[in-house]
Amino acid sequence: MSGFLSLQATDLAFAYGDRVVFDGVHFLASAGQRVGLVGENGIGKSTLLRLLAGVETPQAGTVTRDPDSGFLLQELPFPATDTLADVLDDALAETRAMAAELDRLAEAMAADPGDGATLDRYGAVLDWAQAHDLWDADRRAKLVCDGLGLSGVAPDRALGTLSGGQRSRLGLAALLIRKPRTLLLDEPTNHLDDAGMDFLEQHLAGLDGVVVLSSHDRVFLDAVCTDIVDIDPALGGPTRYGGAYTAYLGHKAAERARWAQRYAEEQDELKELRDAVATTARAVAHNRPQRDNAKMLYDFKTGRVQKQISRRVRNAQLRLDELARDQVRRPPSPLTFSGRLTGAPGEGTLAVSLRDVRVPGRLALDRLDVETGGRLLVTGGNGAGKSTLLAVLAGRLEPADGHVHRAGGLRIALLEQDVGFADPAKTAQRVYSEAAGEDAPGLGKLGLLASRDIGRPVGSLSVGQRRRLALAILLATPPDVLLLDEPTNHLSLTLAEELFDALGDAPGAVVIASHDRWLRREWTHQRLELAGGREVHN
Repeated sequence: MSGFLSLQATDLAFAYGDRVVFDGVHFLASAGQRVGLVGENGIGKSTLLRLLAGVETPQAGTVTRDPDSGFLLQELPFPATDTLADVLDDALAETRAMAAELDRLAEAMAADPGDGATLDRYGAVLDWAQAHDLWDADRRAKLVCDGLGLSGVAPDRALGTLSGGQRSRLGLAALLIRKPRTLLLDEPTNHLDDAGMDFLEQHLAGLDGVVVLSSHDRVFLDAVCTDIVDIDPALGGPTRYGGAYTAYLGHKAAERARWAQRYAEEQDELKELRDAVATTARAVAHNRPQRDNAKMLYDFKTGRVQKQISRRVRNAQLRLDELARDQVRRPPSPLTFSGRLTGAPGEGTLAVSLRDVRVPGRLALDRLDVETGGRLLVTGGNGAGKSTLLAVLAGRLEPADGHVHRAGGLRIALLEQDVGFADPAKTAQRVYSEAAGEDAPGLGKLGLLASRDIGRPVGSLSVGQRRRLALAILLATPPDVLLLDEPTNHLSLTLAEELFDALGDAPGAVVIASHDRWLRREWTHQRLELAGGREVHN
């Protein structure tokens, strides 16, 4: 009970049916390490956390964990009739039991100071109490509930009356109050506002146990993690990088530069070898007739030269075959806008303007101008009107009051949070080809849809897959005004980074509505903060 145990997985293998998720995976995290798991959506981050927590059983391999471990469940394991107070009492139950045992052991030692077994047990329980801040547990419970936005929920409130977000935050609060020495967290920032995420960052950064987590919030990963593990099959399995998310980006950029350099060098060598083999082979097989006075010298000179040439041909061919077989694949191209605008007004002119726009209960905005080539980030809390504003700009929603002016000939496109397509029976490839045209980059090369999904009907795709398909079409056929509603939702962190870089080169105006903290932190252009939608920040 006195020392921290590491969390270790050895030679893990796991599959869902015939889909192999992991094979021969190793993982180690020690006290004081906070490890963030990143990778493509569906690659296995949640599965690895469940294996480490013991919720799933691997088909092969072993997991060694501290018995004092906690896993963030997606649903509270309590009946709907239980109350918030019941959940908090359960979270504090072990702490209170240990406090009572300390008192009992202290009394037993006072009655019999020479009882070695009692003394040993008292020492073990005291170690546990110190590791779990036993004497600060009630104060911790209040701080955690306040920090996660639960202070306004009455203790006698039944769980069945709470919103999904409140139940999620309560589950997280119960785990933090219990304070296990190993924490396993799958997307713990879901349903947290900025204040809640700030609290969680500070709380986790102050822990001295083991923390393993997955998150799509890049600011969170940057604030909390000491290490990043990239679960990417292209790397041959999970690969670990020291440092937080910013350091991870640096490692990945350097890796990609080395990959591109090696690819270029190998392609140059392949060309040289092919040329050398072809040229030298012609020298061996010229079959020119020898003159009579040269025949006497053949064995002494020409024969040796021909043998040397043949040896060089064989060696070059062997190296060519080896390199052609083992060459690294071309690095995937990052997301980019491949199409060009047609007939848009010149940059710096007015594309869309709004005056005194009102959508009752949803949006009130006095003035907004979007210039061609401009960049605008729209922020604000849930219900502030971000999606409503984009719908007005796109012409999909007419305001009850006010004026909307759009320059003639503009093509405006909106990437909604839930994308639909006219014919759900068409495949993703067909929808893309018909919208983007024959000259567009291949859908499979963009990395937005897995190859197995390209031939599926769009009606069978998930919300995230449909959004990524719509994004692929916008990259190939960029509009004059591009409106993006929470564009990083359903994107892996890598694709989110690529999209943010690509937006800098988008040929038209870009208006983004987003709660993404990393995007907000890095944004250097015009901002509009909606809280009623009246203030523009530059």
